[in-house]
Amino acid sequence: MIEFTLNGEPRAIEIEPETPLLWAIRDELGLTGTKFGCGIGQCGACTIHLDGEPVRGCLTPVSAAAGRAVTTIEGLDPDGEHPLQRAWIELSVPQCGYCQSGQIMSAAALLSGNAAPSDADIDDAMNGNICRCGSYGRIRAAIHRAAALREEEGSA
Repeated sequence: MIEFTLNGEPRAIEIEPETPLLWAIRDELGLTGTKFGCGIGQCGACTIHLDGEPVRGCLTPVSAAAGRAVTTIEGLDPDGEHPLQRAWIELSVPQCGYCQSGQIMSAAALLSGNAAPSDADIDDAMNGNICRCGSYGRIRAAIHRAAALREEEGSA
């Protein structure tokens, strides 16, 4: 039995410890916002937070989550009101949308430690997230917009 907190809720699942956390979240717990992309940690589609740090769910064994806090896109704000989610919609960032949950989770980790990132900061933080549609300019603009929203709302 592996116990951890998922999006603020205590969870316990009986699963092989080496199972990728991505599959535990999607298949065992039914949260499908986190996507499977490459399976080798290169594309970033499966990015989630483990104790607030971005990790690749496809490479992280579920045993690594034992006793820790896991946050998925569903846990960022279930109503879609997180500044990043709002900025993504406002600026029409997604095209196909497949990579977007991983993009947003990487951006959330960036903004949690840097309230006003530069373009270079954004490029560095987002470097491991691939967008096949090439929405990088809109992604960067949305991160800047989310930072501004956070500042306006006093949640920076």
